[in-house]
Amino acid sequence: MSTLTTLLVANRGEIACRVMRTAKAMGLTTVAVHSVTDRNARHSREADIRVDLGGSKATDSYLQIDKLIAAAHASGAQAIHPGYGFLSENAGFARAIEAAGLIFLGPPASAIDAMGSKSAAKTLMETAGVPLVPGYHGQAQDLDTFRAACERIGYPVLLKATAGGGGKGMKVVEDVSQLAEALASAQREALSSFGNGQMLVEKYLLKPRHVEIQVFADQHGHCLYLNERDCSIQRRHQKVVEEAPAPGLSAQQRQAMGEAAVRAAQAIGYVGAGTVEFLLDARGEFFFMEMNTRLQVEHPVTEAITGLDLVAWQIRVAQGEALPITQAQVPLVGHAIEVRLYAEDPANDFLPATGQLALYRESAAGPGRRVDSGVEQGDSVSPFYDPMLGKLIAWGEDREQARLRLLGMLDEFAVGGLKTNLGFLRRIIGHPAFAAAELDTGFIPRYQDQLLPAPGALSDEFWQAAGAALMQSMPAGEGPWADTRGFRAGLPAQISVHLSCNGQDRLVTLAGTAQLQGEQLLIEHQGVRRAHLAVRSEGTLYLRWDGEVQAVSLFDPIAAVEANQSHQGGLTAPMNGSIVRVLVEPGQHVEAGTQLVVLEAMKMEHSIRAPQAGVVKALFCQEGEMVAEGCALVELDTAD
Repeated sequence: MSTLTTLLVANRGEIACRVMRTAKAMGLTTVAVHSVTDRNARHSREADIRVDLGGSKATDSYLQIDKLIAAAHASGAQAIHPGYGFLSENAGFARAIEAAGLIFLGPPASAIDAMGSKSAAKTLMETAGVPLVPGYHGQAQDLDTFRAACERIGYPVLLKATAGGGGKGMKVVEDVSQLAEALASAQREALSSFGNGQMLVEKYLLKPRHVEIQVFADQHGHCLYLNERDCSIQRRHQKVVEEAPAPGLSAQQRQAMGEAAVRAAQAIGYVGAGTVEFLLDARGEFFFMEMNTRLQVEHPVTEAITGLDLVAWQIRVAQGEALPITQAQVPLVGHAIEVRLYAEDPANDFLPATGQLALYRESAAGPGRRVDSGVEQGDSVSPFYDPMLGKLIAWGEDREQARLRLLGMLDEFAVGGLKTNLGFLRRIIGHPAFAAAELDTGFIPRYQDQLLPAPGALSDEFWQAAGAALMQSMPAGEGPWADTRGFRAGLPAQISVHLSCNGQDRLVTLAGTAQLQGEQLLIEHQGVRRAHLAVRSEGTLYLRWDGEVQAVSLFDPIAAVEANQSHQGGLTAPMNGSIVRVLVEPGQHVEAGTQLVVLEAMKMEHSIRAPQAGVVKALFCQEGEMVAEGCALVELDTAD
């Protein structure tokens, strides 16, 4: 085998940046591939060589195997790292790479085949005597088969794409009345994300923990487990918080799960990094869920407690090197916690957010503090891909030190220009139940009222601070400074300004001693001075207040009227996306809650439903059409 000098990363975002960081440290030349949309994305900018795949949607770019192979040949790459998502668990991709004479930084195609289908994997584990959650994993995919299986298993059930991951193609079904719609939607999501609409169904367990084992195998028959991760805090089956090791797991449980995971990997001739996922119930029993035949999003917490670089291991193992340590030598030092930062609106059912990052400030680097991100200030977030911006990882000598360190990182982080889940993450990590390690997959629904509080009125103190910061950040000749001919020694003795923020507006008469110094707004009260980040960008002031970054601007009455008029009499697109289904026609009577239109954005489906009974007056969209956020889709005449 020739010496590896050039590595192509067949992915985008933070994982592409993270893989290239290690590759560069090992002296390799890095190659990025990108869609038209990602031409100037961060992963493209950071690569030594970049190749344009064309297209915008993943199906036209990152999922085009022939284009990726051609990019490797054109750039001189000898190896391809698939990242995660996209084609990382596609056996056909692995075979095509091998057939092209290139190195695949992943397991053999036969191992992907064995575990890539959740149904086949469960059959394999059942033969090996690994306990399984009751379910149906058969080939028949018709509604009647699933209806019968669900009746046998008992509701609630969980529909899952056999070829998928990351919460795509996954639906909880509470009763038979929801089954047909949920199955059809899950199949469409799976087909769109993975090119395979095959589904399985299993019993939906109550209050389980999601604990997974990191395994690593070389080409010489050696396989290790690198401890475990707890990934129980999830939203819509998408992991939000991950930590290692799993709180409360005994050494005996760790060994039992680790050895079971190694047996699973060895049974399929596994090579490279993989993860065996289990459900752990309150009695300490564990059930096999699936094996992910790739590097995971949450691998940094394993790196933090072991001191290992898993990407470096992938590169070395793919070239035939043996694992450098034995199972007895696997370190477990301290505790690490990771959170995933998404462009989404928690206050609006976590709808993905698109737009430009007018403000993007990461936490300061330091001991036990790590940020893996795929964006920088000024970058745009498109509707075509997963909305994850990056990950914050904190390590500590114990869990509480890691938790407090992560809280500090979240307090420092600032994003403006679009909605994110930053405040939501801060409330999770700061929650008493999380601090007490009371973890299970129902954590977020259980504490939803505290994690997602209803937005309240902004305080008088906020409006005063916002007004002072906005006025002092204005260049000479703008706003109230228009008549000062470029001179102002400070704020006038008294000035009123009409502000707008987060759907609220307020006429504020400024008073007090708040002073803007650079990007810090200093507010002194009773001898105590506090600093708040305050950054102005294109007429908007981004002010961090009580852990949230608020966007403040001068109130525009004309824009307010136009915005109100645009939302009257119609149902609008909640985000940029593609119309995948139109389920009604003009003149049709609909009941409250009826699906009208299905919109796909960032690889997930979102249903537009009738808010109340009425008659469809007009349709303004058609299947296959791209629509912009706020665009009218349906006009509904509501019943009296």
